[in-house]
Amino acid sequence: MASTLSSRLPHLPSKPVFPPSNSSSNLLHFSSKTRLDQSRFRCSAGQTGFFTKLGRLLKEKAKSDVEKLFSGFSKTRDNLAVIDELLLYWNLSDTDRVLDELEEVLLVADFGPKITIKIVESLREDIYAGKIKSGSEIKSVLKKSILDLLTSKAPKTDLRLGFRKPAVIMIVGVNGGGKTTSLGKLANRLKREGAKILLAAGDTFRAAASDQLEIWAERTGCEIVVAEKEKAKASSVISQAVKKGKEEGFDIVLCDTSGRLHTNYSLMEELVACKKVVSKIVNGAPNEILLVLDGTTGLNMLPQAREFNEVVGVTGLILTKLDGSARGGCVVSVVDELGIPVKFVGVGEGVDDLQPFNAEEFVNAIFP
Repeated sequence: MASTLSSRLPHLPSKPVFPPSNSSSNLLHFSSKTRLDQSRFRCSAGQTGFFTKLGRLLKEKAKSDVEKLFSGFSKTRDNLAVIDELLLYWNLSDTDRVLDELEEVLLVADFGPKITIKIVESLREDIYAGKIKSGSEIKSVLKKSILDLLTSKAPKTDLRLGFRKPAVIMIVGVNGGGKTTSLGKLANRLKREGAKILLAAGDTFRAAASDQLEIWAERTGCEIVVAEKEKAKASSVISQAVKKGKEEGFDIVLCDTSGRLHTNYSLMEELVACKKVVSKIVNGAPNEILLVLDGTTGLNMLPQAREFNEVVGVTGLILTKLDGSARGGCVVSVVDELGIPVKFVGVGEGVDDLQPFNAEEFVNAIFP
């Protein structure tokens, strides 16, 4: 596998480091030539507060990347821009017509019937009660309503990594949602903030998945554990990676898993097995189980999310491809329906375009 990859990418290490010949392991470890960043943010495994500091750094970086979030939701924002036109010359006699059109705009943006009706009817009551007296006030109340929905149902959007090392993050999702790419981008972001990252190529079902993750390991300067044999069990690969992470002082182990339809129960049970082996090695792990959802599918993502949550207990969502969709309202719908926080959003194809989710910045991005 490694020789094939090296022929395609000459800059990759030409000689993978194999385990001793007497080893019973069916795994091999690939090491990047790039030395791990000796950043001032690095902490040894015995020190406390590393994950708290890492979370703070991610939030600070997210604030500086607000412009990326703003541009990433441009299509949704363009669709919602008609609201400004509706409200510009609003007067009380036009209330019902304006609210009907507002309802249609929100539905097109995939806010969903439940949320849309709730928001519009609340606005109607406040207008006729004399609490709202201008178009600008309607927009302000609209934005506040959406922000309240996001923050009341799932207020904790930062990564919850506990205090034991390594923290373990499992990435799950259906085929084609951007799961492996999201893992690579997350590894890049965490590595840049000083964390020592190990990748686990637990997608043993798709032939090209390990190759794809090896490329991300090379790009990000992270080490990776892959299966040596075909049809190796995902739980075995992930188990070996977490053991390596624990023994060698890694901060975070990021585990890829095979993409699967939420209706394929045998493959869904494989996720349960992966979760169990991780918990036996590190108490309290996995710290996060992040479900990757394709933002272009809009409200169609809800059945997937419900099933994954029931089977493995999803702790957070990564919504991808939102830059190519005008259906950004699905962010609000999925949080309201499931009470699971959105932790990252994909707003572009670049390596830095996986952004930590911030509810207030999201609302401002779609309703400037």
